[in-house]
Amino acid sequence: MRPQATATQMIDDARVRVTRFDFAPGAETGWHRHAMDYVITAISECHMCLELPDGTTNLVTVPAGTAYRRDKGVEHNVINVGESPMSFVEVELK
Repeated sequence: MRPQATATQMIDDARVRVTRFDFAPGAETGWHRHAMDYVITAISECHMCLELPDGTTNLVTVPAGTAYRRDKGVEHNVINVGESPMSFVEVELK
């Protein structure tokens, strides 16, 4: 069993929910489905393994300071496969 990432809610108002995620090496979010469109901004370089419902995995590196967005409905488990801690901020659009 992997350690869990730490989720720290920063804002939750009528328009957005902002959460910071911090992962030790090997930590995971656990399986989840996004109920809202969202944007991720990497605080540190993030070496992620994305486990997908069909059993496949995607290895992704997100450089520090960069961002990407996804539509609601994405389902996955995010794992820090790097040798260093990683952090990102997720902004969910209500």
